[in-house]
Amino acid sequence: MAGASQSHVDLRHPLHLEFEYVRRIGDVLDACAPGGAPVRVVHVGGAAMTLPRYVAASRPRSAQVVLEPDAAVTELVRVELPLPPRSGIKVRPRDGRRGLAELRDDHAEVVVVDAFADARVPGDLVTVECFREAARVLDHDGLLVLNLTDRAPFPWARRAVAGVRTVFDQVMLTAEPATLRARRLGNLVVVASRGPVPVDALRRRAASAPAPYRVLDAAQVSDSFGGGTPFTDADTADSPAPDG
Repeated sequence: MAGASQSHVDLRHPLHLEFEYVRRIGDVLDACAPGGAPVRVVHVGGAAMTLPRYVAASRPRSAQVVLEPDAAVTELVRVELPLPPRSGIKVRPRDGRRGLAELRDDHAEVVVVDAFADARVPGDLVTVECFREAARVLDHDGLLVLNLTDRAPFPWARRAVAGVRTVFDQVMLTAEPATLRARRLGNLVVVASRGPVPVDALRRRAASAPAPYRVLDAAQVSDSFGGGTPFTDADTADSPAPDG
């Protein structure tokens, strides 16, 4: 969409995650549920449902809700890339904000926000109000996993991170070294919780990953991405486009 690849699915090998930033999100999911234990996940953004398939394959019996407003895309996926039987994946034709509002308190252990509209992260998914809604849906130690796109000096991401830090006590961030060194626009995966975040586990995974990445702890996030003013629902907060 808009010249940017959105999903990659390997039906025979659902544990294969092609995109580098998706592998990083997979590492977070592995770290939060070691040993293949089932996990309750809400995905804001579905597309071809790469990550829900990964969770279903790596943690059978996991309960997953996918909030995907584009019903035409979902129908195409059902026909061309069908979900495995008894996957535990339920797809709801809802945008992220409406879908989160319809979920009960403490519904999930993980909320993954990986949504794009015209190759941009929708602005209403990076506001303080949205993060409060995600916190309500998460259990006390649950994780928010948020995929952002920006380029150095990260003016937009700083504001999104400021909103996350307004709501959640703990925060970490992963990124490719080239993105942090201002060589190109890239994906910044933010992980936040009211409980601990898996910094050490992610650093071990990062060191041996096919494409090694950086893991910033709370102090490093503050140093590199601090100083922003949180977005609110009154703002226009759409992220930079890939060529922006």
